[in-house]
Amino acid sequence: MNFNLNILINSEDLALYNMIKKSPISSNSTISFCGPQEDILTFIQESKINLVITDIESDKNEKNNLLKEIKQFDPLVDVIFIADPSNSEEFLDFINLGAADYLTKPLEINTLVQSIQKIVNKKTLRKETFRLEKRLDKKYLFRGMVGKNPYMLDIFNLIDIISKNFTIVLITGETGTGKELVARALHEASPLKDKKFVVCNCSTIPENLFESELFGYVKGAFTGADKNKQGLFDEANGGIIFLDEIAEIPVFTQAKFLRVLEYHQFRPLGANTDRKVEVRVIVATNRNLRECLKNGTFREDLFHRLNKVEIELPPLRKRKEDIHLLVRYFLNQHQKKFSKKIGGVSRQVQKLFLQYHWPGNIRELENVLESSFIISQKDFIDIPDLPQYLQDVAPVVEELPFFSKEKPVSLEELEKNYIIYLLNITKNNLRKTAKILNISRTTLYHKLSKYDIPR
Repeated sequence: MNFNLNILINSEDLALYNMIKKSPISSNSTISFCGPQEDILTFIQESKINLVITDIESDKNEKNNLLKEIKQFDPLVDVIFIADPSNSEEFLDFINLGAADYLTKPLEINTLVQSIQKIVNKKTLRKETFRLEKRLDKKYLFRGMVGKNPYMLDIFNLIDIISKNFTIVLITGETGTGKELVARALHEASPLKDKKFVVCNCSTIPENLFESELFGYVKGAFTGADKNKQGLFDEANGGIIFLDEIAEIPVFTQAKFLRVLEYHQFRPLGANTDRKVEVRVIVATNRNLRECLKNGTFREDLFHRLNKVEIELPPLRKRKEDIHLLVRYFLNQHQKKFSKKIGGVSRQVQKLFLQYHWPGNIRELENVLESSFIISQKDFIDIPDLPQYLQDVAPVVEELPFFSKEKPVSLEELEKNYIIYLLNITKNNLRKTAKILNISRTTLYHKLSKYDIPR
């Protein structure tokens, strides 16, 4: 049998540990031991434990809290309880709470071997399922873009349809929605994929330099023009030019741009003759061009020329079913970039990502994941790894009402409120909470049970 597990024996003595070390279980597994007073979570983290076997005598609440604590720390860690036969009625309760198995004493090693084999089979199936899910995710990957949102799938289909014959495409959408990715996908899917793809961000060009940047100039066109300069349209000749933030082009330059679109020719600054150019044009904007028409900052004839085929990208907040795909995609990218393994994000982070508005859209999500990836010391990203502004978005913990003049509370009520307050502060970390209270975790478990505090 091939177990390949990192097993932690949690016991009051070494008998169970020695028995397992002599069994077939230890042949391909790493076996560690910790006593009742030691911190199980530290062992799990430092030794990458994926199975805990515990035979420590404790009441039902203590077992319950131990299981919850382990599962909260890492849901993929399995737990086997070994208990006195008199407690066998607890079996279903703990199985329903997520225990892998509940065995009774005296323990037969073959029974434990069979139980562990079932866990190995389950873990193998889990890995296979994850592998199949990753393969299935490929159908949601499209030329550098990720999505299963129905609107995004329609966009992927539209790109494939128009890429063969388009001359002009207008891409609209908020900042960070992936407009340049769409432009690059159009280029990659087009017959011109081996030709030049020239990118121009119009928002970065000073107003007085637009003409020379787009169309170039000849020597002597103005003071300082000591040689000919090739414009971006010349550079893109025979290929595709992508003009991002097209609404930033000054009105006086828009007329010359329109001439290129209509007659496939332009005249560089200072030149006496026109130049022919064959180029496909993709433009993008995060602004409403119809509003620009109303305020006179965009030519109507140019707008109608550009508006033959429009691809409108939805904001991330309207395609939240894609967030988990994007998270997985970016984490895979960062693993290659930083040679560091982080497999995912915590449930709290997942929940926050789904609740957050994402004003910066996909670009913001990518930046958040990259910074969190660098900071995280675990094999997953948790709330403390996120930028502070996102941590602030998390539910605010109410201040503890230490006393109230209108309604004085008892000492027990005060203690209960304080424990709830600390659990919120520590995000239900019992070890930290017990440390702050200067009590053992066993004592804390008793208080949780006494005050019926949910976890």
